[in-house]
Amino acid sequence: MAKDKKKRKEIKRKLLHKYRLVILNESTFEEKISFKLSRLNVFVTGMLFIIVLIGLTTLIIAFTPLREYIPGYSSTRLKRQATELTYKTDSLVNVLNYTNGYLENVRKVLRGDIENNEANRDSLFEQYKLDPSTVDLTPIRQDLLLREEVELEDKYNLFERNMENVGTLLFSPLNGTLSQTFDPKAKHFAVDVLGPKDSPIKSIADGIVLFAEWTSETGYVIIIEHQDGITSVYKHNSSLSKSQGDLVKAGEVIATIGNTGELTTGPHLHFELWRKGKPVDPLNYIDFD
Repeated sequence: MAKDKKKRKEIKRKLLHKYRLVILNESTFEEKISFKLSRLNVFVTGMLFIIVLIGLTTLIIAFTPLREYIPGYSSTRLKRQATELTYKTDSLVNVLNYTNGYLENVRKVLRGDIENNEANRDSLFEQYKLDPSTVDLTPIRQDLLLREEVELEDKYNLFERNMENVGTLLFSPLNGTLSQTFDPKAKHFAVDVLGPKDSPIKSIADGIVLFAEWTSETGYVIIIEHQDGITSVYKHNSSLSKSQGDLVKAGEVIATIGNTGELTTGPHLHFELWRKGKPVDPLNYIDFD
């Protein structure tokens, strides 16, 4: 027991024993600086220095760009770019596969492998047809009004005309009031046409449907390619009556006026006209009155 006490006292004495650290001028042996130290002071100071050094290193790694030079860490900007490129790559692959499938179908039609009349759409609904003898076909007042409206529209319908020059004669997709005109400075490459609810939207000329899908910003959109490098675009429709790859005639109904998509404030037709890859003012080609 006495030995243990003596040993502890000896350890304490060694830890608290004072030493003097002196810095001398080597030539004159003049004392410049001196410090009184003990083993305990040196140990505590060293531990505090190590803790501070570890803390500073952690802060540098966590909050400064220097961490990018440490193996295993990557730049936040590079990660964001890699993520964006991954999304773009996936989108491009989907678009490429979709386009390849569409082009393959077009090649089959051009080679004659697929006939346009291969499937009769009406025959699919044959089983649901009713016997006319069992139905009262006497027109009601609403039917008579609709027939008068259709007859009036057909009076000016260009559906059966042979349009040799699509650049000089275009059918109006919708008759109505213009709420906004073509304004390239405001990047509004279209005219907005107001019309009654459920009004039919018609193709301006003969062509083929390039795109007929839903988009979040402009709702139901249909794009038609015509002769002479002309492309017509119809946006914010409530419904579409044509699909991609369909052939359409001038004046044929392709959609219904609507208010779909994020970039719309009311029922209208957002109509764009492009010629040889450049937007043109539809009012130079079409009379919407």
